[in-house]
Amino acid sequence: MSFARLDDLGHKLEALEHALAILGADEATHMAVGGGEKRAEAMAALAGMYHRQATAPEIAGWIDAAKGENLNDEQQAALGEFERHYTNLTCLPAEFVERQTAARMRSEQLWRDLRAKGDWSSFQPALEGIVALVREEAAMRAGALGLDPYDALMEQYDPGNRAAGITPVFAELKTFLKDFVPKALAVQEERLAKRALKPLSGSYAIDRQRELGLAMMGAVGFDLTHGSLSVSHHPFCGGVPSDVRITTRYRSDEFLSAMMGVLHEAGHALYEQNLPQAWAHWPLGKARGMAIHESQSLFVEKQLGRNPAFWRWALPIVEKHLGEDWSMDDILPHILHVERGLIRVDADEVTYPLHVILRYELEQDLVSGRLEVADLPEAWDAGMREYLGLSTIDNPADGPMQDVHWPSGAFGYFPSYTLGAMMAAQQWAALVRDHPDANDDIAKGDFSSVNAWRRERIWSQGSRWSTPDLLERATGEALEARHFIGHLKQRYGSA
Repeated sequence: MSFARLDDLGHKLEALEHALAILGADEATHMAVGGGEKRAEAMAALAGMYHRQATAPEIAGWIDAAKGENLNDEQQAALGEFERHYTNLTCLPAEFVERQTAARMRSEQLWRDLRAKGDWSSFQPALEGIVALVREEAAMRAGALGLDPYDALMEQYDPGNRAAGITPVFAELKTFLKDFVPKALAVQEERLAKRALKPLSGSYAIDRQRELGLAMMGAVGFDLTHGSLSVSHHPFCGGVPSDVRITTRYRSDEFLSAMMGVLHEAGHALYEQNLPQAWAHWPLGKARGMAIHESQSLFVEKQLGRNPAFWRWALPIVEKHLGEDWSMDDILPHILHVERGLIRVDADEVTYPLHVILRYELEQDLVSGRLEVADLPEAWDAGMREYLGLSTIDNPADGPMQDVHWPSGAFGYFPSYTLGAMMAAQQWAALVRDHPDANDDIAKGDFSSVNAWRRERIWSQGSRWSTPDLLERATGEALEARHFIGHLKQRYGSA
């Protein structure tokens, strides 16, 4: 049977994915500095093996033949994902992939050096080369997939998402936020006028912070028999579903950044740990794209970790591990702090979407040719002035040079961040409709009903549905801005 051949291929590819994921996580956490060259050789060899096996010409015949076989519903769904996966891997010629990979690596290396200097004029030619290659890639993918060029790029990160569906939702959110950010800042100022901010700084031993993080991970449902917590320069979730590696970074003068990093990455890990094990060797058993993945991490960080109900339970846990005795009035101004800023990764949940929407708009213009790289700094500055009242024109390092995504050719990725935040809010609204006592459970440290809902609606579905379909099946409606808007109003809109 041809499907049996695909099934066998899935097992072989899963083994290679496992090895690459663990080697990659180890490189970022435990590998000695001198091991880099040989590690790169090993991972390149494994990646080459994976690509050759995953793109073998005979697979196309297996897929076509399997369509005529007597398959059950799960196998039919798996076949669809095998075909989608194969098409996306094979629609770019090997020569182009090699040329693009080399250009991306050179561009990213140059970016790391020139961003520190704020040297846009030296970086501009490299980014122009990347954008030219992205336009070439988008055209080839669009032809193979029957999509518009930008949609074909987004398809690599969030299958099923289309600009025609996202743009009006983002436009509604942008209109709201441009008016709401000043109001949220005024509310915050009013609160602080009534009660001065209590500094949450001191001396927090790393080992105590680590134990606090492990306690939080276990409480929200992380399976410590199938995962671990380490340290890295930038927090991430890696590894494989049976051995999830999450990381955070610590500062001894405060603990919230490390704790929130743990909660965010634990949200990613919960998704991975609860994917359907029976489908693990099929593309069908993988997580459904970056927006859904981000919705799971943001759900834990924002809907849970910045929820006042969570802190009614968490404050005694923090006191137990760190010896600090704070009240809700002490902690919430830090948890819910809002501030305009130039840097996306430092932004709060009120201002962050405006950073993403700006990038979403600009990269569509870059891909289509409506905007050229030479004009990017001015376009970026105009957007930042309009959306957040800030200027970047004199410091491109804080403007169009601040993110690694474009230097590395990752166009179509940015929407996932704010789509994830919106989806998390929409999932929370649906969950509370089904479980009106969810906040009471959270205040007791009981996350079982929350996780059961998410396991049934999101985690257990793997990649069976497109991104929009999965959200609609989980929440009963297509993506809407009103749930995220309501979430922000409730949390930040009154003193």
